[in-house]
Amino acid sequence: MTTATVLSVSSFPTNRMSTVSSTFCSNFGGTDFSRRHAAFQFLVPHYNFKNSKIFHKRFSNGLSSRRGFRLSCETKTEEIKIRRCSPYLERTLVSSNGALTSDDWRAVPDFWRSSAEKYGDRIAVVDPYHDPPTSLTYKQLEQEILNFSEGLRVIGVKPDEKLALFADNSYRWLVTDQGMMAMGAVDVVRGSRSSIEELLQIYIHSESVALAVDNPELFNRIVETFCSKAAPRFVILLWGEKSHLAINRMEGIPIFSYKEIIDLGQESCKAFSDSDDARQHYKYETISSDDIATLVYTSGTTGNPKGVMLTHKNLLHQINNLWDVVPAQPADRFLSMLPPWHAYERAAEYFIFTHGIEQVYTTVRNLKVDLQQYQPHYLITVPLVFETLYSGIQKQLSTSSPLRKILAFMFIKISLTYMEMKRIYEGTYLVRSRKEPSYFVSMLDWLWARIIAAILLPVHMLAKKLVYSKIHSAIGISKAGISGGGSLPSHVDKFFEAIGVVVQNGYGMTESSPVTAARRPSNNVLGSIGLPIRHTEFKIVDAETGEALPHGSKGIVKVRGPQVMKGYYKNPLATKQAIDEDGWLNSGDIGWIAPYHSRGRSRHCGGVIVLEGRAKDTIVLLTGENVEPLELEEAAMRSSLIQQIVVIGQDQRRLGAIVVPNKDEVLEAAKKWSIVDPDATELSKKQITSLLNEELRKWTSGCSFQIGPILVIDEPFTIDSGLMTPTMKIRRDKVVALYKEQIADLYK
Repeated sequence: MTTATVLSVSSFPTNRMSTVSSTFCSNFGGTDFSRRHAAFQFLVPHYNFKNSKIFHKRFSNGLSSRRGFRLSCETKTEEIKIRRCSPYLERTLVSSNGALTSDDWRAVPDFWRSSAEKYGDRIAVVDPYHDPPTSLTYKQLEQEILNFSEGLRVIGVKPDEKLALFADNSYRWLVTDQGMMAMGAVDVVRGSRSSIEELLQIYIHSESVALAVDNPELFNRIVETFCSKAAPRFVILLWGEKSHLAINRMEGIPIFSYKEIIDLGQESCKAFSDSDDARQHYKYETISSDDIATLVYTSGTTGNPKGVMLTHKNLLHQINNLWDVVPAQPADRFLSMLPPWHAYERAAEYFIFTHGIEQVYTTVRNLKVDLQQYQPHYLITVPLVFETLYSGIQKQLSTSSPLRKILAFMFIKISLTYMEMKRIYEGTYLVRSRKEPSYFVSMLDWLWARIIAAILLPVHMLAKKLVYSKIHSAIGISKAGISGGGSLPSHVDKFFEAIGVVVQNGYGMTESSPVTAARRPSNNVLGSIGLPIRHTEFKIVDAETGEALPHGSKGIVKVRGPQVMKGYYKNPLATKQAIDEDGWLNSGDIGWIAPYHSRGRSRHCGGVIVLEGRAKDTIVLLTGENVEPLELEEAAMRSSLIQQIVVIGQDQRRLGAIVVPNKDEVLEAAKKWSIVDPDATELSKKQITSLLNEELRKWTSGCSFQIGPILVIDEPFTIDSGLMTPTMKIRRDKVVALYKEQIADLYK
């Protein structure tokens, strides 16, 4: 500890003269830049402001056009500041200053050093749609993260402080996220499309001290509310120009551009490397694997979002154990389009960057073009994207010439049958029954499936050459599409299998970092979410008694493993309700585990997990019957006439549905069936309802329950309307609440 004279700095309106409270100090206001520089150098002795371009740029024309500059002096003991580091990422700096280091990754950002050493000059990220378009190698990306991290230290961010990161998918999001983690801060993440109220609630509840925003549009949307109710210490703008900001509403709050933070960090890093004296002003410590890395607020399909505390250990489990699911190789190309704050996209990105891949950022609007242009090896996304691809292919085939259309759909039907026979003789056909078939029945089943498959194989191969190869070239995905974050409809799953596009389904939740189970390339059992990933346990329990159930029995899914969250932030009651004293996380999902059979069509399915809906979504009819709406909704969505559907019927005698029609398809169907004239441009509500009722009867006829009255609405459910989560799941409770009166009329 050393004794030093410390200057305290404050600002005040320029119509008041700058003063000093000690004879040591003179007036540093006005235009005396050399004195101003001396004051700042004295304030922060380890940082060389003399050569700082950022200092010259921000302060050479006065501290502020609207503010004066007051300095006062006092003598006190100088504190040794804490500098927390990612132990392997900054190993050289940490070890040279006496802190313990490790050859293992203890913090998430540690992997960047390993990747930079292995894949240094390989392209890591391509971000073509932001200004400027950017491409960075692994070495460049690692250095950018280090610079950003150091820049945060320069502007005064301390370890364990929480910083809100409200932004969408881009390489700068990744750098910001990892830069915050690397210096021991906790980032609180959310997307820019969330409502102002939700962002403010997250900011205040998390006790964030500052804010990083995506662009001027988001800044200007939230600035008034945040200034009056939150008062962040500073704001960082990731993209866009500060000239587009409503700065007059941010009086007294510093605003930094992304580049300014990078430049500040770069200069400070250089000062540290050039001066032993600069390093002596700090006490060095390393991030612990049990430290909180991030707060992720759940999407909130029901109730208010809760802040999930994920530690470095939680996320490192994902990084170290996903290769069995996605065996990525250096130079494999991935397309990234999901919100990066979503736990699924985030864990996947961290993992793939440890294997030297190239990630290309895309958007929903550009996905179709980018699939063709970049021909990705993998696409990691949500079921809705695969449903959209499926619908697009179906529509393209339907608009072909009559002969091509007939041939294409005939080929697909044959291929679907062929793949089903193949699953039977290969032993990957899901069966829930615990009773094992006899040896004789198993042999007959195997022989019958083999014969049928052999007959259909030539036609299937011809279809691959004539039809499916064209689909492959249009959608890329040469290795696999990985679906997660929601339920993958069975018909979509089977369709992609039939045309030869590998789709693997996975499962998890934000509270488990998120992946807990996934289908493997070598054991891709359709209809399931696959086997638990390494070090992860599953069990099925009775919803009422909590007792563990045998394989094949349906109940509540519980999971345990090192990826399970630390808890909900400032919510011990919710944490206790979610995680029991033995560490089992209640998923809230209904499912079963496939029984182990030594023979028969399901002999290779043992242990895979099958989900059948959310416990909270279960509809209880007045008859006492429990209905899982997911089965009906997935069946109904096979109709091209239906854009969205929510099955309803709680406390009613029968089920109903709220349906958003696909208007163009409904009109075409009406013309085809001569319900309206060929030149008609619209249908009546009664005609639309009649057509949709027929479609629902057709597509849900094989389900356990049938849908009765339907409410047809014009406006689709969207994120902007608040009826879908940012991860594109329908907020069932909000939809039902919005149409409460119409639903009541429907059942009269």
